[in-house]
Amino acid sequence: MDHLTFMMGEFEAEFPVDRYYAKNHMWAEKMSEGYRFGFSAYAVRLLQDVYFLDWYFDAPAAVGFQQEIGSIESKKAESSLYAPLTGELTQFNPALMADPSQINVDMYGAGWLFELTESSDNKEPLLSASQYLEHLEKVWLVTQRTIKGQMNG
Repeated sequence: MDHLTFMMGEFEAEFPVDRYYAKNHMWAEKMSEGYRFGFSAYAVRLLQDVYFLDWYFDAPAAVGFQQEIGSIESKKAESSLYAPLTGELTQFNPALMADPSQINVDMYGAGWLFELTESSDNKEPLLSASQYLEHLEKVWLVTQRTIKGQMNG
């Protein structure tokens, strides 16, 4: 699988070039109808060891761009999860409800989060792997300061 690599300090985060990416650090794989989403290697590296995942509603459900759809807890962080696109969230990965550790083990495969059929009125396009890498270069400095602040706080 061809991929691009982003260096997070001494750690590599790899991004398959056959996927699209959202600025909220999710990958998107084109399916026959819509997209399958999961966390990018960048997000998984920052979270480390995901152990709890909660969705705020059942699928299918209409969602808006940046609508809060769930939450995640890991060794390093608790975070809300937001819809990367406007559309219909058609299904959650049922295997992750019992064991979200697949996110850590196989983020671009069995660790997928949900499937979503995109609405025609999306305002935030998905990024190519190279566009996502450019986005990471812009946000990495802020991310590093945040991580150091948490470590020193």
